[in-house]
Amino acid sequence: MPEPGILLDFIRGVLYAMTPILLTAVGEIVAERAGVVNIGLEGIIMLGALAGAMASEAAGSPWAGLAAGLLVGAALGLLHAVLTVYLKGDHIIPGVGVNTLAYGLVPYMIIVYWHTAGQHQVPEYARVPHIAGISPVTVAAIAIAVATWYVLFRTSLGLKLRAVGENPEAADTVGVRVERLQTAAVVYGGMLAGLAGAFMSIDWLSTVTKEIAAGRGFISLALVVFSNWNPLLALGGATLFGFFDTLREWVKVLPGVKGLVPDTLLNTIPYIVTLAAVAGVLHRVRPPSHVGMPYRRE
Repeated sequence: MPEPGILLDFIRGVLYAMTPILLTAVGEIVAERAGVVNIGLEGIIMLGALAGAMASEAAGSPWAGLAAGLLVGAALGLLHAVLTVYLKGDHIIPGVGVNTLAYGLVPYMIIVYWHTAGQHQVPEYARVPHIAGISPVTVAAIAIAVATWYVLFRTSLGLKLRAVGENPEAADTVGVRVERLQTAAVVYGGMLAGLAGAFMSIDWLSTVTKEIAAGRGFISLALVVFSNWNPLLALGGATLFGFFDTLREWVKVLPGVKGLVPDTLLNTIPYIVTLAAVAGVLHRVRPPSHVGMPYRRE
């Protein structure tokens, strides 16, 4: 039976590892419920992490860093919306572009801005303060998931948004502003992904690295499918990932494992578990009917 302190540390680890996955997946659920796919989440997390650290250090306030993450995510979400919703472009290519941009820009800016290669440690004054050992961003992420579920499935706004993703022609016919609603949904998704990045750099990890997202944007996309486009189920899936991500760190230092099993192999555990879970439910999920297809008014 583990000691209470050890158990609490493990639970905190699960909550921290869960937070960026949950925020990013919930935002993407809203975007895809409105019919727009954004695979650039990995890049938005990385750029949100970079902007968050730069802003928090420059302003001397972690709240400025979180706001910067939100703004960068909103800007990238708006760019994706303009290209896909208004210019009727492909939904995949802009996301590939954002990811590629982030892979190059983040390591470059770490060198140029902080004059160090590979990573930058965020100073104490720029980090988000915790309350009783828990980050306020983690609490906010859980509240956002619940609130988003309520709006999607219990309000007229959510009904309109889901109608846009299922049958935009019918929604347009009854007066729903399809493009405006899709744009708002994609910007919301971008904001949450940007916030997830800022959380990682100035809260959970307190560092900026060239690989800070570590595939969490892609895992979030898988979680959207696993959850069947439901924010509450995404909360469960993110907790599952957080559990195995934290377990991996604990297993690494066990006497019988350390030095025997390569860290790179252990690092794959949460990703393999998540992908296996997604594969197990693929035959039962049903995506929005019009997701990923540009809507053209007749």
